[in-house]
Amino acid sequence: MQHIIDRFISYVTIDTESDPNSTTTPSTKKQFDLANKLVDELKAIGMTQVTIDKHGYVMATLASNVKHKVPTIGFVSHFDTTPDFTGKDVKPQVILNYDGGDIILNKEQNIVLSPSYFKDLLQYKGQTLITTNGLTLLGADDKAGITEIMTAMEYLIQHPEIQHGKIRVCFTPDEEIGRGADLFDVKKFGADWAYTMDGSQIGELEYENFNAAGVKITFKGKSVHPGYAKGKMINSMLIANDFINELPKGETPQETKGYEGFFHVTGLTGSIEETKLELIIRDHDMKKFIKRKELVHKITKKFNKEFKKQFGEDIVICEIKDQYYNMKEKVVPVMFIVDLAEKAMKSLGIKPLIKPIRGGTDGCRLSYMGLPCPNIFAGGHNFHGKYEYVPVESMQKAVEVIVKIAELTATTDFTKQEARSKKQEKKEKKTKKK
Repeated sequence: MQHIIDRFISYVTIDTESDPNSTTTPSTKKQFDLANKLVDELKAIGMTQVTIDKHGYVMATLASNVKHKVPTIGFVSHFDTTPDFTGKDVKPQVILNYDGGDIILNKEQNIVLSPSYFKDLLQYKGQTLITTNGLTLLGADDKAGITEIMTAMEYLIQHPEIQHGKIRVCFTPDEEIGRGADLFDVKKFGADWAYTMDGSQIGELEYENFNAAGVKITFKGKSVHPGYAKGKMINSMLIANDFINELPKGETPQETKGYEGFFHVTGLTGSIEETKLELIIRDHDMKKFIKRKELVHKITKKFNKEFKKQFGEDIVICEIKDQYYNMKEKVVPVMFIVDLAEKAMKSLGIKPLIKPIRGGTDGCRLSYMGLPCPNIFAGGHNFHGKYEYVPVESMQKAVEVIVKIAELTATTDFTKQEARSKKQEKKEKKTKKK
């Protein structure tokens, strides 16, 4: 277990924060600091065909050790960390034999990781936790995933008695800013399917995610001296506020869960003359997703009609851009790849937690690029902030799941599995019609 701790810490102490305002890939040059380290490490443990391209995508191969034909599978994780919270000068703390009480992250600033607020902590009493020092995020999203993939590949190389087919791994940049799959070369990767190791708590197995769109709206106004503004001034900030109030009440992130979709205002800046509003639209159901986008256009038309005479042109300019779609559409036809991961977990005594992702992963984009790619737990909690932590035992279990999936892939008759997936697909279609 110490080997996993040392490897993980060597990754998280390298700053790889991505930048949404950058136009390059990777968005920050410092991501190469870890990418190049991973290249050296992959070569050192005995992986072959190790490559890194000019955009930072790292790929490598573990050759098959069986004579019969086996599907090529892949494992994917990203090495960038979110720009939502600083990832510079990460100083991890290792908590041995966690006692179930409060963990003081930073005494000087009284920053405490407490089970009274983060109840998931109580699942890991007696285990080894790695936390932040309260001043940065940890980076378990997704350096835990990288640690697990690297450790699993090393284990398989050191234990040739475990049967496995050809395995491809890829470590990607810029996932946290939605670009992780932009330049992913699926053809070069050459896998029949893959798994992202990018989930949270132990047992998570996900093949459904949101359909997602980003919205940028510009509101125009007219600035007039406030003392003589009656019937003349148009305050774009107030128009933007009225627009937000037209959106359905209660359909926000803080008021929804499970399969419930939402509208989420992410940015609002403005003046009397011009205000810019940014929001995101999310829904698992494609029909509801389309209706949400139509509603935004409907509200836009309503405001433009209302102010057409006074303003002389459109007062609201709306741009909606789809970001990613629900991978379920691409995974259900090959549902046996989810069944395989579920079987691997159960054989290791892990209770699978199959649930929809209230977000997205590289896997949802990759699924639509021809690489079906469900998501498996990496073990971390409270991503994107100072309260982030990861149980080492969860990382160890993720390593075992990867190894077991590799073994099952080499020993499973996929003819029966594919037939079952076709039945599942037909069932899904009937449910949709109803």
